[in-house]
Amino acid sequence: MTELLVVALEASADLHGAAVLRELKTLRPDLKAFGAGGPRMRAAGFEALIRAEDLSVMGVAEIIPALPRILDAMDTLYESARDRQPKAALLIDSPDFNLRLARQLHDRKIPVAYFIGPSVWAWRTYRVKQIARDVARMLVILPFEQKFYEDHGVAATYVGNPLMGTPSPTDGPPMKIGEGLPILALLPGSRLQEIHRIWPPMLAAARKLREQRPDLQLVVPVAPTVDRGLLHAPDVIFVEGRAPEVLKAATAAIVASGTATLEAAVAGAPLVVVYKTSWLTWMIGRLLVRVRHISLVNLLAGRALVPELLQSACTADTIAAATAPLLAQTPERMKQIEGLQQVRNTLAGSGNAARRVAEEVAQLL
Repeated sequence: MTELLVVALEASADLHGAAVLRELKTLRPDLKAFGAGGPRMRAAGFEALIRAEDLSVMGVAEIIPALPRILDAMDTLYESARDRQPKAALLIDSPDFNLRLARQLHDRKIPVAYFIGPSVWAWRTYRVKQIARDVARMLVILPFEQKFYEDHGVAATYVGNPLMGTPSPTDGPPMKIGEGLPILALLPGSRLQEIHRIWPPMLAAARKLREQRPDLQLVVPVAPTVDRGLLHAPDVIFVEGRAPEVLKAATAAIVASGTATLEAAVAGAPLVVVYKTSWLTWMIGRLLVRVRHISLVNLLAGRALVPELLQSACTADTIAAATAPLLAQTPERMKQIEGLQQVRNTLAGSGNAARRVAEEVAQLL
């Protein structure tokens, strides 16, 4: 039996990790994967020593109270790697956690493949030196990342974007939402702190918009790692997972900054990007960020294609005002649709990212 350590701590990482594991099983039927993962990976037979939903935090102020369980999880994973000595490790996203683990794995001579790496081209560029030392292969998902890493001495491969080229799994029969009515998709993030700060103004904005359009359907695709009780609202339709389907059906979307913004672009859903974190995290981020935009959609477009309402601008009134034009046949909506097509063209032709990641990991094994 060949063992592989896998660490996927976010809802999106759990989804992509499950897809990679399915591909790996066709290449290496003897493979045994263990480590940290969410419900999709566990459903695929993954041995989860750590549950992803217990560790999903972000931001300096938010991480401090969670440090004991984060450090315990790090110790558990390191000790299991030391005792079981897997042939390789696949780390997915979550750089603050995974780069620390990568250093420990490198010391144990366990080769590391890193899928969906940190945005060192945007901030904290100094981390690229550690990546060059501790990561055997960077498997990147944005076209410009491969050259950036290679210019800094890191072995990197553009595997394509996991949102393109492969249909996402569904959790049930075809959805029947809206039935011809306009749909506003609401994606408040998957971390506890994100939901606490972003969901209230997002929901209030959506309700303001429905006052203007009483037939507007408010739909939330709930990530598997999220407790639905955090999002309670009797006038909202909640769907288990299935964000790609919800976004494809949506007239427009309000989306927390992160992978989901690119998911909306791929689905062709005009969107407004929102984000709110603690003021400590926000001020530190402002000092370190080196790019003009924070959303992946705007970064790929190279311009302010979609509105970004961040921190003090993330209010019910501002969100509603930015979203309203996207719900009608307005110039703002038409410009976004055209720009989102250009973003999709940038990512097109990348093929099956999960398969390419599996092939790279199989080589390390």
